[in-house]
Amino acid sequence: MLRRTIFQCTVLLTIVCVSLACGDPNASGGRKGKTGDPMLDKYATVRLTTDMGKLAPHERKMIPILIKASEHMDDAFWMQAYGDKDALMASIDDKNKRRFAEINYGPWDRLDNNEPFIDGVGAKPSGANFYPQDMTKAEFEAHLAQHPEDADQFTSLYTMIRRDENGKLQAIPYSQFFKEQCQGAAALLNEAAELAKDDGLRFYLRTRALALITNNYRPSDMQWMDMKNNGIDVVIGPIENYEDQMFAHKAAFEAYVLVKDKDWSKRLEKYAALLPGLQRDLPVDAKYKQESPGTDSDLNAYDVVYYAGDCNAGSKTIAINLPNDEQVQLKKGTRRLQLKNAMRAKFDKILEPIADVLIAKDQRKHITFDAFFGNTMFHEVAHGLGIKNTINGRGTVRSALKELGSALEEGKADILGLYMVTKLREQGELTEGQLEDNYVTFMAGIFRSVRFGAASAHGRANMLRFNYFKDAGAFSRDGDGRYRVNMEKMKQAMTSLSQKILQLQGDGDYDGVKALMAEKGNVGPQLQEDLDRLESAGIPVDVVFEQGMSVLR
Repeated sequence: MLRRTIFQCTVLLTIVCVSLACGDPNASGGRKGKTGDPMLDKYATVRLTTDMGKLAPHERKMIPILIKASEHMDDAFWMQAYGDKDALMASIDDKNKRRFAEINYGPWDRLDNNEPFIDGVGAKPSGANFYPQDMTKAEFEAHLAQHPEDADQFTSLYTMIRRDENGKLQAIPYSQFFKEQCQGAAALLNEAAELAKDDGLRFYLRTRALALITNNYRPSDMQWMDMKNNGIDVVIGPIENYEDQMFAHKAAFEAYVLVKDKDWSKRLEKYAALLPGLQRDLPVDAKYKQESPGTDSDLNAYDVVYYAGDCNAGSKTIAINLPNDEQVQLKKGTRRLQLKNAMRAKFDKILEPIADVLIAKDQRKHITFDAFFGNTMFHEVAHGLGIKNTINGRGTVRSALKELGSALEEGKADILGLYMVTKLREQGELTEGQLEDNYVTFMAGIFRSVRFGAASAHGRANMLRFNYFKDAGAFSRDGDGRYRVNMEKMKQAMTSLSQKILQLQGDGDYDGVKALMAEKGNVGPQLQEDLDRLESAGIPVDVVFEQGMSVLR
């Protein structure tokens, strides 16, 4: 039985899940899906809600406006990820496959390495729909070699690459290519700004609206970092570059509508102040930690009431670390947003059932929500540590490592997050629970995230870490097929893997990362057998949302 925590008393989430407790007559052991469709039953359905009573009247009026703005991001991401949504949906007769296409924003299964589930669509292009379907990496690179003056626009996060009437590659700004979506969302953000009482939120909404129509996002990122006293928030625009697996140049549209938990955010404040010291203590040579994280970094807890676009595709985000702009990070740091209600859903319906199957019985007491929350939170904090610019003139880490950068960065955040938890417990800054809770919950979390597959940066990062830990003896597998953490060896493996990743990033060592991923970024036969056991047990891989104003009313 999970130890009761104060988190359990504060989260206001209704789960419409696949369990006996929900009254599903088809359920078995509380975990079987209720649709009977093996594709759809990869997901547990979660109703996103919050206590609207804690919002002021003007904030309640803003929520539906921000949701409408988010819907424009959904439309834009469909175009980036696939193309013509309406044409795809019209071509699918089976209602379950149509629903699965909606969940995946296209005809490829994001939890199964982007395997197609619609006949005849072929493999998903590595560049999604950011580039012409017939464009190769070699053609793109040859164009830049011949036209270096095009480099900034072609590699910009905020341009689509298309062919002109003569077949020549050209870059089209998002504000032009997605004019309808960007202008529609901007108008709604300005409408919401008129209702805002908090000066920081009002200014942010206006500057973000301007960013959508000018293609210049840095000023609004800066303003978002300065916003401290808001009761609601919206993260909106082109943000992450995971969808572009050809070059990782292009940012995908997404949105979150959020309600701030001010009490929990206040409790988390102290950890942001510890960042400079944590950076100095990283287990790596000084040259790999010469940058200093911005001092405006903060931590906040939220209930999320709406997801749209990239963050709503396939596996769902449960914590946010933004902005991604390295210049903003170095000047102001980042904000880390912990999405408590979504996090709680994944813990209850996925992580705990996984632990029941794969974690040694005597260590299962260490699977706690507090540890899951802490590991996730410090994962996001760890994104701000390390180095953003290579030490040898190869530019930013992101540009040097290209399409491999996202997976390595997620691996860095995971392992450094655990390193930070360890250090903070040693310093007496973290006192809730035990260190064993964090380590054993972290181990169970590997099984949760590796199920996202090789098409996910988070999935690849967990494959790498599982195999690294296995080789280091950080865990053992008992005769009954359950895993046991060796605390001391895991601590050693955690430190050495932190060193390796930070060095690869600082050196901008593309070939080194490629070799590491080829060696350890895969699922071996034994791990696959254990993952198959989770599937046989009917444990969902991720969640899908019931959301919007019809749920919140």
